[in-house]
This record gives sequence, structure tokens and C-alpha cells, in this order.
Amino acid sequence: MSENEKALRPEDLTRLFVERANAGDAAGLAALYEEDAVMAYPPGRVTTGRDAIRRLWEEVLAQAPRFAPEEPLPTLVSGGLALTSTPPRDGAGARAQVVRRQADGSWLRVLDQPEFRPPAAG
Repeated sequence: MSENEKALRPEDLTRLFVERANAGDAAGLAALYEEDAVMAYPPGRVTTGRDAIRRLWEEVLAQAPRFAPEEPLPTLVSGGLALTSTPPRDGAGARAQVVRRQADGSWLRVLDQPEFRPPAAG
């Protein structure tokens, strides 16, 4: 795996995320996001900007979590934007990202919602 590997398809971002997270590479994870990207994490909060996202992943990866690949759902593409998503292995909720094609043809995350939880029954 190369830290400089770019996502040539929107779906590549999910694979690169898992590889870099499991390698403990917070800077490599942050490189998968546009400079002003927005991530809805940790739950109930929003993290804005590549630097803040890198700092957040440094904190998370310090706990040495292991990430398993998840089979992506079909990607929706419209011009230079795409919506990628995966169902978590535990079946709880979903994950979704809006990604944008860059000038060099690669893709980066713009919006990241790593956890959707079903609404509470009521």
C-alpha cells in the first residue's frame, strides 16, 4: 500500500480508508478528504477541515482499532460528484460519503457521515 496512492474510482476511497486506518496512518486518512471537508464524527459533532480530521483520526487511531472491509453499495455518480455508501457489518445504520472528482481525475471525500443510526422506535 502506498500512502500516495490515489482513489481512481469513488469506491477506492473505502478500501484506502481501511488500509490506512489499520496501518495507523492518520495523515494518510486525512489525505482522502478535501481541504475543507466536513465529517459528522464523533457522534453528535461535526469535524471540519483536513487538519481537524487528521487530529481526530490521530486520537481514534491511538486506541488501535481494527477496521474490516465492508462491501460497498452501488455508487451514484453525477458528473464530478458521487455518493458512496456501505452497510456496517453489524447491520446497524449505514455509512455514506459525498466525494468529488479532482482536477487530476482522482476522488476525495467532501462530506462523510460514518454512522447513521436508525431512529429510535417510538
